[in-house]
Amino acid sequence: MTSSQHVYEVRPRKDHRGVDLISDALPFGKLWYGEPDATSNVIRYAKFYSRSHDAVIRVYDEAGNVIETHEHVREFK
Repeated sequence: MTSSQHVYEVRPRKDHRGVDLISDALPFGKLWYGEPDATSNVIRYAKFYSRSHDAVIRVYDEAGNVIETHEHVREFK
């Protein structure tokens, strides 16, 4: 991991009401998404928020296993 890389975790909430997006790159450390397509929305948000940094987004299941990994390479504009 380089200093310009953001690392995100997408974890299901224990109350089964959506997912949490967790990262040190976020201003408050964690965001909650509760809509039906929360996982895809949170992945899009993390990619957008990291548009000037490389990013790794890991999606976890309820048991704590990584089920998806997305890598985003920064956009130079």
